[in-house]
Amino acid sequence: MPSTDLSLAECRTYQPDLPLPEGFDAFWRDTLRAEAPGEERGRPRFELVDSGLIHVRTYDVSIPGYDGQPVRGWLRMPAGASGPLGCIVEFLGYGRGRGLAHEQLTWACAGYAHLVMDTRGQGWSAATGDTPDPHTGTAGTVPGFLTRGIEDPSTHYYRRVFTDAVRCVEAMRAHPEVDPTRIVVTGVSQGGGIALAVAGLVPGLAGVMPDVPFLCNIPRASRIAAVPPYTEVASYLQLHRDRTASAFRTLSYFDAAHHATRATAPGLFSIAMMDDICPPSTCFTAYNRYAGPKDVRVYEFNGHEGGTEHHRAEQLAWVRALFDGLPAGPAARS
Repeated sequence: MPSTDLSLAECRTYQPDLPLPEGFDAFWRDTLRAEAPGEERGRPRFELVDSGLIHVRTYDVSIPGYDGQPVRGWLRMPAGASGPLGCIVEFLGYGRGRGLAHEQLTWACAGYAHLVMDTRGQGWSAATGDTPDPHTGTAGTVPGFLTRGIEDPSTHYYRRVFTDAVRCVEAMRAHPEVDPTRIVVTGVSQGGGIALAVAGLVPGLAGVMPDVPFLCNIPRASRIAAVPPYTEVASYLQLHRDRTASAFRTLSYFDAAHHATRATAPGLFSIAMMDDICPPSTCFTAYNRYAGPKDVRVYEFNGHEGGTEHHRAEQLAWVRALFDGLPAGPAARS
């Protein structure tokens, strides 16, 4: 497909006017403080399952997320590994679920702990999901997730998802087999947007790997993306003609390009220049605003599939170099 967005040269210097919403930091500080885990919310549960694999241990995971509601996932670890492990926490693309116990083995086979977070209410487009969202959207929302609770930041769907994601990172930091100084968050599309949000909300991460990230520069994406999910916003505003300002105000609290300005961990991005789902200028908005050390791999002739396994090879090399350069942390518990 031809590129219809800005050129690569224009994207590399693209700095749109994207003002931070009033009270952004306080909103997230108060959200995470109010949703702080405690005994009444329960503790993470890790149950060993028989996946049929002998070189990877797989655990069925349940972690108290937003409002203590259980978030499912899979934790995979290399069998027979000793000592605290580096950990990859992965968030999933739009509509995807955590899938089956024997899937997604790359990171465990590379010697790392690998937590895949199920995204609440999703798991309908590819791979089964097991985490319900007890909260319901209000009348008039467009099918999908971008407009759920769009009337106010406190009710929006991604407030719950981002909180779930933070709790998953915290659970892995507390896991006895994981080194809390060696945690990298990653994800493709929606997962990349969630990873960027976590990077801005959780200090002390070892690294961040957002691939073709969704939820970046949402106002521009909603105006130029020709296919879902961003078209959900356009459809909503086509119906609610008087709510443009309020809708984008709510969405600004969940814009990964804002969270990127709060991130400090090293970042490895991937961006595809023929991406009609997450237009490259929107991904570059987050990359150009990212506050930590950063690098990017650009796939000039690819769409939303991005670099796929070519980029996974880049990530494997990047994570190995990143972890090899980090001192052992206090998780070397003996």
